[in-house]
Amino acid sequence: MTEVAFHFNAPDKLAYACRFARKVQRSGARLVIAGPADTLEALDRMLWTLAPQDFVAHCRDNADEEMIHVSPVLLAEDARRSPHHEVLLNLNAAVPEGFGRFDRLVEVVSAHDETDRSAARVRWKHYASRGYAITRHDLVLKAN
Repeated sequence: MTEVAFHFNAPDKLAYACRFARKVQRSGARLVIAGPADTLEALDRMLWTLAPQDFVAHCRDNADEEMIHVSPVLLAEDARRSPHHEVLLNLNAAVPEGFGRFDRLVEVVSAHDETDRSAARVRWKHYASRGYAITRHDLVLKAN
């Protein structure tokens, strides 16, 4: 069964996604980051502007098939089309379709956006009602 984790209180979801992608890439795992097109566009730009020592090799889901297969990080509007299945980072407001084929699902929740926090509560209830054990990570507590 997919391991589900919520990472709460992210001051900047996209900056957190960059750090998370770097961490997953360094672990040797493959990551799919799912989100709306505009979010993925902004994240793509941010990943390209990281310092050289923090570079995260990635591509968008509209890249050619070979590039998608060799990239450790894939930015995808629809995670179901990804050949990767290890870690899924969800930046969507809704539960990502096909999340059950991933080993791990991580939900990032904003510290100050009440709309985002409300949508996260709905996703939490969705996973809990289907029997997923949910791990909670409070990013504010981790920072201290």
